[in-house]
Amino acid sequence: MNKTYHLSTCDTCARILEETGITAKGFELQCIKTQKITPAQLDQMRKLAGSYEALFSRRSMKFRPMGLADKQLTEEDYRKLILEEYTFLKRPVTIAGNRIFVGNEKKTVAALKQFLLTNSK
Repeated sequence: MNKTYHLSTCDTCARILEETGITAKGFELQCIKTQKITPAQLDQMRKLAGSYEALFSRRSMKFRPMGLADKQLTEEDYRKLILEEYTFLKRPVTIAGNRIFVGNEKKTVAALKQFLLTNSK
């Protein structure tokens, strides 16, 4: 499966989609604001990423106002929060075959670009 979970109103997501050429490569796109992530989709992401925490964004504007910075969150907490509020998913999340690329760090985007380049032949 080749799929990218993103936020269509996010300039960073749009830049990464363009930079990597994901749309031209036939990846399915899912805007997480208009099409909520299902529990099964999140569980698949976790299986590939190793934990729900790896998928969780502490940069969400709701993180501090909800008092989450002061709490010890469990894996179940991370799962519940991501399913309840789309902004808690670190984005974009791209699944390419059995690999996952989470977030917008330069090294993650570079790894995704390299993976796509290497596996497009």
